[in-house]
This record gives sequence, C-alpha cells and structure tokens, in this order.
Amino acid sequence: MSSLDVVTVGSAVIDHIYSLSNLPKPDGGAFAREHTTDVGGVAANVASGLAEFGNKTGVISRIGRDVAAEIETDLQARDIDCTRIQIGSEESSYTLILRGPDGERMIVAGGQSVPNLRLDERDIEYASDASVVFTSAYAPDEAVLRLVTARERGEISTLVFDLAGPLSELEGRGTAPETIDRLLSVVDLFVVGEVAARSYFGGGPDEVIATLTQRGVSRAALTQGSDGALLLEGDTVHEIPAFDVDVNDTTGAGDTFTAGLIHTWLLGDYSTRDAGRFAAATAALNCTAMGARGYLPSKSDVREFVETH
Repeated sequence: MSSLDVVTVGSAVIDHIYSLSNLPKPDGGAFAREHTTDVGGVAANVASGLAEFGNKTGVISRIGRDVAAEIETDLQARDIDCTRIQIGSEESSYTLILRGPDGERMIVAGGQSVPNLRLDERDIEYASDASVVFTSAYAPDEAVLRLVTARERGEISTLVFDLAGPLSELEGRGTAPETIDRLLSVVDLFVVGEVAARSYFGGGPDEVIATLTQRGVSRAALTQGSDGALLLEGDTVHEIPAFDVDVNDTTGAGDTFTAGLIHTWLLGDYSTRDAGRFAAATAALNCTAMGARGYLPSKSDVREFVETH
C-alpha cells in the first residue's frame, strides 16, 4: 500500500462502559444504570481521530481471537489499515470504564493481548514508511523500546509518545521508567497529563517544563484538563486555554487532543498556538458526546468551532 501518514502502536481493545449511580468507595457499591461496549484503546483512539481528519493511518496492536472481527471491522470502517494487527489465542485486552453521574470516572484494564505485543522487523519496516509513529506508555516496554531503538538509528523519522498514565499503572504491563528516560533524548513530541507528569517527573508544571527543556525535548504538551494545556517548543512555553463546553464524558479527550496536535503540529504547518487551539477544540468537541470516540470531529467541524469561540 502507499505510504501512511501515521502508524499508531499499542492498545486496541474493547471498552466496557458502565454508567453508575455513584462511584463506589472501598467496600461500597453502586447500581449500573447503563452498560455499553465500544472499540477503544489509546492506539485505536488516536488512529481514529487522525483518520477522521483525512490522514492515512495504520495500527500495530495485538488482539484476542474472540474479538478480532469486532475490532478490525470497526477500524477498517474508519479506513484504518489493520494489516499489522496480530491475533493471539489469549484473552483480548479490555477496559472497564466506570462513570459516575457527575462525569467523574474510574478505568480498570485487563486481558493479556496488549501486554503480549512484540514488534518484529516487518513491523519496524511498516512503521518506518510512515511520516509519524505514535505510541504510549500503555504499550508494553519491549515494543516501545524497539521503537526507541529504531528512532535512534534513524529508521523512524518522527516519534510521538504519550505518557498516558502514572507509573503505578504501568508496572508489569507498560513502558518502564528506564525506557522513558532513554526515549526523552529522541522523542519528537512528548505528551503527558498532570497525574502522569507528577508520577514520573516528581513535580508540577514548572518542574516538568524545566526537565523537558534540560533534556532537549523539542516539542511537548502538558495537558491539564479544564485548565487547558502548556505547549513547549524549544525553550518557549505557550499557554493554551481549554474551551468551555457542556461536558458529557471526558473519556478519550486526551487521545483526541493528541490526534489534533499530530495533525496540525507535525503533519501540518500550523503555528504552535494555532495547533494547540485546534487540538483543544478537538478534545472539547469529543467531550460533548459519550464514549472515547463518541464524537470525532472533522477538520471543518473543528475550524468552525474555533472560529465561533
């Protein structure tokens, strides 16, 4: 096939979404008012957002045979290439998303297919043909380390990494701190949320920006939810405010923000501030619908939203 714009590497899973009467405390309970399922996972979500913007996108992941048809059918319907998705006999990875009445949520991951993901030479060749390669800390350490090595060798031209969760969530199934240390010297865009940032960097926004600048990270995004985001380019920090919308669900907002940044900041020629506003608008629109991919806006949707806000 022709060269891809972006290859995403990591999780493609089934999300089990429960709308609860309340988020239970330890030894407490709750009533499930609604239960739905959808395809999710960081790699699948970012790929879906990018495909909606018109980018040629492929996914490298590992899924269980029990849900292979469901996941591949969904992604292929979004014009995402699935030729490098591995199918295993183990239980497919999944997430339980518990949503409270006020939009707060808890996420629990399970299954072994994504932790079993390994990359071979054909995967690296496939990724190296793309303009951008994206992965996250929820991808297994062996896979991320292989991508870091490929970037060090120049086999991959542009690498994006999302430190998608705190280190305590990653132990034994995600990227190891030592690999993240090594990655910072070659990553082209580093994305991190507040909780994950404090876990890895040990401090607030000032400490995060100082460390990234010291390590020579050329571009980075520190997302802060309703407080917006900080974008680092070289030694300059840009404050990007969040858009005010009626929030139905924040699940997947970070993934759509990342998709917006890749589309504008890496694949496009947007200025840092305009790229940030585009990404913030993408995330805001996604939050107005239920589910991680409940509303993946088109380029025209985002542009119209930015122009009117």
